[in-house]
Order: sequence, then structure tokens, then C-alpha cells
Amino acid sequence: MNVIALVGPSGTGKSHHALVVAHENKADAIIDDGILIKDGKILAGHSAKKEQSKIMAVRRAIFVLPGHAEEVRAAIQAEKPHRILILGTSENMVQKIAKALKLPSIAKIIHIEDVASQQEMEKAQFYRLKQGKHIIPVPTIELKPHFSGYLVDPLQTFFKRSSTRRRRLGEKSIVRPVFSYYGKLEIDDHAIKGIIRQVITQQEAFTKVSGIEVQHLMQKDEDLGLKISCDVVLTYGNHIPTLIAQAQHSVREAVEYMTGMIVHEVNIRVKALFVQS
Repeated sequence: MNVIALVGPSGTGKSHHALVVAHENKADAIIDDGILIKDGKILAGHSAKKEQSKIMAVRRAIFVLPGHAEEVRAAIQAEKPHRILILGTSENMVQKIAKALKLPSIAKIIHIEDVASQQEMEKAQFYRLKQGKHIIPVPTIELKPHFSGYLVDPLQTFFKRSSTRRRRLGEKSIVRPVFSYYGKLEIDDHAIKGIIRQVITQQEAFTKVSGIEVQHLMQKDEDLGLKISCDVVLTYGNHIPTLIAQAQHSVREAVEYMTGMIVHEVNIRVKALFVQS
């Protein structure tokens, strides 16, 4: 295992560029603001953004709070990443993080100026200072259990929000950048319907699914998530409320996992019962 670092002043877009930098440098794990991320999942740690004061946030970010470093070290030992990318505001900070986590010496330090233009950094600073936005490089669905009660903007580009809708929420506004390593990702409703059909028909008690509808909950040009509905035919002899509840959970989980979009409702209508002869 070896270690590289991405360094730049606070609010210059390090987290926004973290996935691309990690991909280009074949790093399969990221340490950002006190949390360990691998394969798009938060494995261990506690975000500095949840601390109530700047001093405590800094202490959290450099892993000096009791038990924090030990938890992340244990996760690193268990997962055995090939290469770790550490994000920090200075070379001194990333060196402190590596030391606290007992990682190998940092082999390469990348500065934000090497991967971001001056215009991109200025935009990032504007959104951090004026709107309190901070990116964590994991999917929206991965943020939900870790940041309960925090504002999460699903499937939305970092700089897309209209300047007329300003909200001052300190560091409690977390946005996930929407891009793949190869460009913008768009998911057609037919693909979402295919996921729903596959999930439901895999369950033995469901003999047919039809009338699948995918409604996007829009606010101006911003997609706030999905409302899903469909009709099903069930095999007679099963407890209908239990089956429907299980199907709703499975559909929501699959769509959110595979698309990154928030599913607000899954409405399933039982149109008929199939009686086996």
C-alpha cells in the first residue's frame, strides 16, 4: 500500500476533484475530512463537517480525537487498499494525517492548481463562502445514513444551482458532483423501468408487473427525485401487505443503488390474484 495526497486551500474544490484524481492515480481509497471512503462507500470515521466548532472540526480532520484514528486504521487494515488518496489544506496537514493513521510516507503530493483551473477554484470558493456547500465524494444514498438531517442535493451538478436561491446553512449543505470519469451521466426512464421490472419479477409470488410509471419531482430545472408506481398480479395464498412492503423496499433500494437518485415513493397496486390450478 502507498499513499498520495491532494492539497489545496479550503473551498478550492479538492473534494469535487477527488474522484478524478483518485481514478487517474489508481487510488482505490480516499481520506477526506475525517472519513475513509472506498468503492463509493464510507467505511469508517466521522466527518469533520458534523462538528460544532472550527477547532473541533480541525481536530477531527487530522484524527486526534480519541478513538477516531484507531477506527479508521482498523478499517484500512481490514480492507487493504492498494493506494490511498489523502485530502488536506496543506502539505503539513496531510503529513499529520498519514502519521496519525500510521500510513507509509506520502509518495506523491498533487496540488489543486495541477488539476483545477483558476476559474473552477474561484467558483468553488464562491459556493463554499456564499452558500456553505461542501462536497463529499460518495453517492447521495451513501450520505443518508451518515448525515441524517443534513441537506443533501441528489443527482445535481456542483455549480448548477441558481444564484437566486441562496441558503446560508454553514457546512451542513452537502452536494455530490454528478459525473462519471468519462463525462456526464444521464439515465433514461426506460432503464429505471427495467430495474423495477427485474426486481419485482425476481420474487416468486409476483406473476406479472405492468403499468410502470416513473415520475420526476421537479423544482424548476432541478430533479428532486422519483415517484414510482406499477400494477402487479400476485399468486393467491400469500400475505399481500407483507409482499407489497418487501417489494417496495426492494425497488427503492435497487433504484437508489443503481442510479444514485432519491426515490420518494413506491406505489404498488394489486390488480389481480393468480390462482394456480
